[in-house]
Amino acid sequence: MFTKEFWQLMGTGTLETLYMVIGSTLFAYIIGLPVGVILVATDDHGITPVKWLNRILGVIVNILRSIPFIILLLWMIPVTRAILGTTLGATATIVPLVASAAPFVARMVESSIKEIDGGVIEAAQSMGATPWQIITRVMLPEAKPSLVINAAIVTTTILGYTAMSGFVGGGGLSTIAINYGYYRYQGDVMSITVVFLVIIVQIFQEIGTRIAKKIDKRNH
Repeated sequence: MFTKEFWQLMGTGTLETLYMVIGSTLFAYIIGLPVGVILVATDDHGITPVKWLNRILGVIVNILRSIPFIILLLWMIPVTRAILGTTLGATATIVPLVASAAPFVARMVESSIKEIDGGVIEAAQSMGATPWQIITRVMLPEAKPSLVINAAIVTTTILGYTAMSGFVGGGGLSTIAINYGYYRYQGDVMSITVVFLVIIVQIFQEIGTRIAKKIDKRNH
């Protein structure tokens, strides 16, 4: 069973999984990071309170977060087809992954920034710093360790989402597990893909933890 072709298949599946996870995480942060910052800044106690904008963004984020990924995946099939011309493969899976992960990222970013000591922000305001300066020179740098830890959590969450995409031909290790382990009742294949996924999760988590410790000023 475990022939050279099988391990080549596992290698390809691993690369596709990493491609989906890293690509989705990148795009999710491109969308979610500014949304999270805006949620904090426009809060009632934020640096630029804008109640209506905060409420609208909050509702949108909450709605998208409340939709289970497998349902969102199916619901976005027409959108994915319109953007890429196909709904199959690793690249097509990135579209619903980003739609599902970006709101999660926004809340994680919001949580990280709200952990900052309010006195630091008040000090920056008293010195005449603009909202943009406070965001880029105070909020994000101060929240950096927490943001990195949360990025590792987001990455492993997205990895879990990719497992569901295997049911609709999403590619990666999940498709191998489903096609061989589930449909063909090959439990050993399922077990091996689970081991690969666990290893990937541990690697991402370890990288995130090490980076967070390195940039955390409290450790210096």
